[in-house]
Amino acid sequence: MSNKFEPSENEPSRPTTYGFELPLLLFGGFRSIIDELHAELARRGHPDLRPAHGFALQAIGVRGATATEAGRRLGISKQAAGKTIERLSELGYVHKAGDDQDRRRKLVRITPRGLEALALSALIFDDIRSRWASTLGLGRLSGLEADLRTMIPGETFRLDVPGWFGA
Repeated sequence: MSNKFEPSENEPSRPTTYGFELPLLLFGGFRSIIDELHAELARRGHPDLRPAHGFALQAIGVRGATATEAGRRLGISKQAAGKTIERLSELGYVHKAGDDQDRRRKLVRITPRGLEALALSALIFDDIRSRWASTLGLGRLSGLEADLRTMIPGETFRLDVPGWFGA
């Protein structure tokens, strides 16, 4: 009797893989990239930035956002977004300002320090991708990226990861 996870005598030998490994490998790759990014950000003067902060800065965007808007983009409550925004404000990455169109609204805007951190993050991501290309080969990495774009439905770059994880 043949085990469906092991090749038969006529099949070429291949590593045994299980369906649950794919999401764990994808998450492991994501985690290793994000951990490397934050270690480098810390070395370059941003030791207090956390992964959730990066998502929040993206949700705020260059035009600014209210806590409600940022929370919706992140998939978290207004209160949770407000707490993250407050921490980013304490660290000097954002500030609250009145909205020129509606004085009742409080917009959160990214400070020059926050913009610096985002620009630095982009450079570090490029460096990490270059190292992956060096290890895997540019063709394999480009193929992996193309395959993931094919398999990911709809919007590729979602900001609601904190809410999806239950933050």
